[in-house]
Amino acid sequence: MPANAEYIAGFKQWRQNLDKDDRWCIMINADPDALASAMALKRLMLHKVHSVDIMRINEVTRPDNLAMIRYLRIPVKPWQPEKAGQFNRFGMVDSQPAHNKAFAGLSYDLIIDHHPLTDLTGAVGPAIFCDIRPGVGATSTMMTRFLQALRVRPSPRLATALLYGIRTDTAAFERSGGEDDLRAYQWLSHHADTGLLRRIIRSEYLRAWLPLFSRAFRTLTDCRGGGAHATLNEINSADLLVAIADFFTRVHGLKWIAVSGIVDKTVIVIFRGDGGRDIGRLADACFYDVGTAGGHRNLGRAEFPLSAVPEGVKPADFVQQRLQTRKLRPKPQPPAPAPEPAQIAAKA
Repeated sequence: MPANAEYIAGFKQWRQNLDKDDRWCIMINADPDALASAMALKRLMLHKVHSVDIMRINEVTRPDNLAMIRYLRIPVKPWQPEKAGQFNRFGMVDSQPAHNKAFAGLSYDLIIDHHPLTDLTGAVGPAIFCDIRPGVGATSTMMTRFLQALRVRPSPRLATALLYGIRTDTAAFERSGGEDDLRAYQWLSHHADTGLLRRIIRSEYLRAWLPLFSRAFRTLTDCRGGGAHATLNEINSADLLVAIADFFTRVHGLKWIAVSGIVDKTVIVIFRGDGGRDIGRLADACFYDVGTAGGHRNLGRAEFPLSAVPEGVKPADFVQQRLQTRKLRPKPQPPAPAPEPAQIAAKA
């Protein structure tokens, strides 16, 4: 049986075993792919359980994401840990428990994600349905396949959300995405509201961001390997770094870009690339020893505390130095082989 068929069969079985009395909470780190996937999961659980709430652990500040929630009427609420007792089942889409400390302390009965597998020890329940496929471009693609397999026709709003989720995570198939993503996108196109999609896509920047774009242009500095670094210093949200990094990917001849800033005493560096090199590996090589870093071939991210910057050094200069003097994470040394019995006897 092909791998996809196994996942679909497993999901069908999991769905059949849902309990009418269960109160579900779908946890997400809200972005278009996560929002759309949560919408689809809620649709597939409709009439099978008592209730399904979608909870986000992050603030939504990007204008396109806000437009998506508004125009598609996505019922997402901020997560409040003190209200965890209201639910007896937890699920997660487009993320994994180890991705954010806000996900900790819960036992998950469902995880659907397209990011590389992390350690799930202690975070999953006995009846877990787990579908983690890093080879897929978007979790929205995986959810679309479940809709198709169960012969559930998405509403125009749900189809538009899933379409936008695939579009953003694959950068309209410029950054990633394969045959499965393309087929899902084509199928959804027949059910989506193209007018709503255009309104969401055009809501990409806030006017208040324009002075910060100007600062990024002024600080743009070349790096070896055909890349560049821009810094914004202190900002309110990392979403601005993402928007500026995505903008710079349209500059001809720029192979990769790193945009850094400080959010609540945490230095965040957003990486984007043209596919010529593994950007996630580059992010890891630059900052693995001071914080968390990694990503995919075309995009990456690093975060580390401001306290990791040496005293007297500007954070922007620290990031620039790391980008110039990067070195790969050392490979773990294999354990020394156990001595042969003859060697032990000789030593005795």
